Amino acid sequence: MIKIHGVYGSPFVRKVLVLLDLKQVPYELVPQMPFARDENYQKLNPLGKIPTLVDGDLTLGDSKVICRYLESAYPDTPLYPADIKDRGRADWYEDLATGPVAELATGIFFQRFMRPFAFKQEPDEELVSKIIDKQLPPLLDYLEGELPAEGFIFGEFSMADMSIASPFYNADYAGYQVDAGRWPKLAALIERVRQIPQVKTILAKEARTLGLN
Repeated sequence: MIKIHGVYGSPFVRKVLVLLDLKQVPYELVPQMPFARDENYQKLNPLGKIPTLVDGDLTLGDSKVICRYLESAYPDTPLYPADIKDRGRADWYEDLATGPVAELATGIFFQRFMRPFAFKQEPDEELVSKIIDKQLPPLLDYLEGELPAEGFIFGEFSMADMSIASPFYNADYAGYQVDAGRWPKLAALIERVRQIPQVKTILAKEARTLGLN
């Protein structure tokens, strides 16, 4: 059985688990915090990041790499577009969303959620304001211009939609929501993705894990 090393609440682990659930592929979630200085885990992933996939004798890190491998290994219920140009766009959106967008959105999550509850520290609200007011808006403006007014980016739900929405669920845990007045298409996409049954199931498990229920 496939093993996914990670924890509920990670936007990157979330992507992989939703993909596996949509493809109905059995897996075991092996609890692993990121950057935990765990020597055994670093033998699997020297970066210490999550998730890491172990599938028999294959070990892969990075959610983008893992999702693309699983798409090829389990082609039923495709979650990437077939058209080569659309596939290129999907890869670009995923790279943008799991890179700069996730870094900023999870920065809000770390400051306002993790620091108070996990480390008993006050959040750096000056940094949070900088993210919300200056750093995120140009990226959100770009995404707003790329998204459809209705439905999903490539018609059917895909990992491009999941990748874009996922970091904002973490920001939501910390009290930040995308302004639907300024970025209506992005806010609507985030909500549409939230309503996918497999996404709702993972988010419910996260809420229990994070003590939000």
